[in-house]
Amino acid sequence: MLARTPQAIADIAQITVDSRVLLTGQVRIAEEGTRTRFYNSFAIFGPHGKLLGASDKFHLVPFGEYLPFEDTLRSIGITEIAANTGFSSGPGPQTFSIPGAPPVGPLICYEVIFPQAVTGDPRPSWLVNMTDDSWFGPNTGPMQHLLIARVRAIEEGLPIVRAANTGISAIIDPYGRVRVQLDLGLRGVLDGDLPVALPSTPFARYGDPILLTLFLICAGAALWPLTLPKA
Repeated sequence: MLARTPQAIADIAQITVDSRVLLTGQVRIAEEGTRTRFYNSFAIFGPHGKLLGASDKFHLVPFGEYLPFEDTLRSIGITEIAANTGFSSGPGPQTFSIPGAPPVGPLICYEVIFPQAVTGDPRPSWLVNMTDDSWFGPNTGPMQHLLIARVRAIEEGLPIVRAANTGISAIIDPYGRVRVQLDLGLRGVLDGDLPVALPSTPFARYGDPILLTLFLICAGAALWPLTLPKA
């Protein structure tokens, strides 16, 4: 809805003077045929508030962001419950070029929890994860969300920058180490260098089959002595 809010666009133009870039979230509205669709979206604004790119969330929360089987409900005439039920999904992970920084892959909220579903083509040099962790409250949820993001960084060999509303914001290097952190419930600014990405990891290239192969090798090594004839 930023495009429909002139004051917000004016504020972004002021923020992005001197060739600065703003990565932020927004609700994107699109008129598609006779329907108005809403997208939970990531936006990149360049100098003077110019929109450089946008990515729509592709892993939506069932019953929170969308109604499962909405099209089926509409097809059988149940239109009231299916009307204006939430967001539409985007096409999947994407990579964006931005001025003054390596190519970035955006992940919105819990999209960071899905192995092998976090990078687009071409492979980004870092990931940015924007999330509102206020849903979890001051419990273990925000900490678990951060730990999962660290696992994704290790799997992909990519640094991750997290901006978590009321949660734990952090800069994570490609080894999963937290370089800088803003703790739970605090308001502030993180300032740190962007870690350099590693070459594409075996998991990033081959995924779960490589883990299954390692498991079979270890299981075979453990069982091998049992197959030897006894003296």
